Amino acid sequence: MTEELNLRDRKTVLVVDDERDLLQSLEKALVKEGYRVFLAERARLGLEILQRESVDVVLSDLRMPEMSGTEFLRECKRISPETEVIMLTAYGTVESAVEAMKEGAYDFITKPFKRVTVLKAIQKALEKQALSRENLLLRQQLESARAKEQMIGTSPAIRRVLELVRRVAPINTTVLITGESGTGKELVARLIHQYSPRRNAPFMAINCGAIPENLIESELFGHVKGAFTGATRDKDGLFKVANGGTLFLDEVCAIPLNLQVRLLRAIEEKEFLPVGGTRPVRVDVRILAASNRDLAAEVREGRFREDLFYRLNVVNIDIPPLRERKEDIPLLVQYFVERHNRALGKRVRGVDDQTMSVLVNYEWKGNVRELENVIERAMILCDDEMIRVHHLPPNLAQFRFEAGRRDRLRDAVREFEREHIYRVLERVGFDKPAAAKVLGLSQSSLYRKLAELGIRVPRKPLAKSHH
Repeated sequence: MTEELNLRDRKTVLVVDDERDLLQSLEKALVKEGYRVFLAERARLGLEILQRESVDVVLSDLRMPEMSGTEFLRECKRISPETEVIMLTAYGTVESAVEAMKEGAYDFITKPFKRVTVLKAIQKALEKQALSRENLLLRQQLESARAKEQMIGTSPAIRRVLELVRRVAPINTTVLITGESGTGKELVARLIHQYSPRRNAPFMAINCGAIPENLIESELFGHVKGAFTGATRDKDGLFKVANGGTLFLDEVCAIPLNLQVRLLRAIEEKEFLPVGGTRPVRVDVRILAASNRDLAAEVREGRFREDLFYRLNVVNIDIPPLRERKEDIPLLVQYFVERHNRALGKRVRGVDDQTMSVLVNYEWKGNVRELENVIERAMILCDDEMIRVHHLPPNLAQFRFEAGRRDRLRDAVREFEREHIYRVLERVGFDKPAAAKVLGLSQSSLYRKLAELGIRVPRKPLAKSHH
């Protein structure tokens, strides 16, 4: 049985029962099978152990002096939802055991029982636990697959990004993804993972700028129990959780300088020490990093290590801001309309011409993220088939008014220029060099103006010959 699965390697079992002989007997059998074992003669002691330790399976008597097995089960699930609980019960309380299973127990075993029955039940509970983790991984993969749909665009800028993704995905190298906030840096990271040989392993992402400085180290590398105040149990960091897969460090520029040394070593050596630990942990993780700041400038200012910068920046993918690929905006708008139709239960067909003109000409400082938020808001307010300007946020409606006023002023200026240049040309008999001199322009500048303003100059009549 020990060769069937590796699930039990370093797995932990907590046994809670008021019969001391039973506890000792189960401890002997479980330790022999390679499990780490904790024993508790009282329910409350068992809950205290569960709060301190990382426990995979609990074996618990259904009837205990301090609380019922069902109450104990509820507390177990509250403290550690992922822990599987197997109830031990006498023949007369089978109905209660079935009720406990409805409350979330994995299984029940009637007393007296054989050791092999308990070992098989634990093994199956661990198999279920592993399956649950696989399902979680599958959901992550589905999210990654959906990310492909969200990299919308046919502009040359986006085609260049996708071509780089295609080239770097199969190669196990670090990639630095740069671009303004809201451009889709995490989407690109997920695409790289999805197209890589690691696609069936975890993709883990951490926003380094959103984690307090004193917790980043523990989030990345984990910690052992007692490493610091509040560390009541061992905790795996993201480097270990992502083993075999991809770790995406968003806003990597926010990692403190003193921790950057550890990060560099973990990337280069493929091993690290958990906080408070003494045994190095070896991992195989691909690192993708992103920053909306200029990391080269951060290096010059002494806020980011140069060696770490070069280690991360083996390949750079720079995502253009939305204002530099405005030809993609109509496609993005239609995509977001269709997506939010499904989410909101609406049947909006799209946006009218005036609204599309505003959306295409707006500057979008928040990039694609801001555009999606604007479309979602407009669809919530829209009871029509088409989104119109009055459905847009006030700042976009104001932009339309100001843009229209600027357009009218620009048209007036162009008309004045056209009339003024034509009058000067008439005055000098359509002699272009003479007109350029009067206007204070070079001849090339005048020719450019004539083309821009659509001014057609009549040919000068041929001079009559005198004989």
